[in-house]
Amino acid sequence: SGRLSSKVERAHPTMMNADMDAVEAENQVELEEKTRLINQVLELQHTLEDLSARVDAVKEENLKLKSENQVLGQYIENLMSASSVFQTTDTKSKRK
Repeated sequence: SGRLSSKVERAHPTMMNADMDAVEAENQVELEEKTRLINQVLELQHTLEDLSARVDAVKEENLKLKSENQVLGQYIENLMSASSVFQTTDTKSKRK
């Protein structure tokens, strides 16, 4: 029985080491997966920031163009009201 217990004692640390190695390998895989996911999240955040900045720039450009269009529209309206050609057309359409 003494011989048997010494064999078990000698085998036991080896099994513990194998189990620890397996757990360590599993932890390493989890760590790599977490690192990959964190990098992916950071990349997506940067993409979102870039898109947000682009949207802001487009909004600003849109407001500028709307303002220019209003000025041009008013200018065209003023030209049309000052022109006898358009005044005649307006008079004819009012008679109908």
